Amino acid sequence: QVQLVESGGGLVQVGGSLRLSCAASGRTISRYHMAWFRQAPGKEREFVAAISRIGVTGYYADSVRGRFTISRDNAKNTVDLQMNSLQPDDTAVYYCAADEGPRLNTAATAQDYWGQGTQVTVSS
Repeated sequence: QVQLVESGGGLVQVGGSLRLSCAASGRTISRYHMAWFRQAPGKEREFVAAISRIGVTGYYADSVRGRFTISRDNAKNTVDLQMNSLQPDDTAVYYCAADEGPRLNTAATAQDYWGQGTQVTVSS
């Protein structure tokens, strides 16, 4: 199985940027569709962005499209999430996830492996 470790979270002001990184070990991420989810206090975990095994196209939640960019480097076994124009509603714990299913699926229940999460806090 694959182990996922997120990094890059922190405190940022409104309009600022952060870059999250997910480092995988145990298996090559080329086996998996990769995704980012987030969970704010008192809310359910929600889809943020995903990228297929091939990594040509990113898929985004409406709330982040145009501000966030997902990318992957299968050679380095990493997946990144560039977050720009951050807003207070982006405050959450962000999780990296891996899906070994045949087709990319943005449902949290479809993901097979999860990281421990990294906190992102956007202050106004």
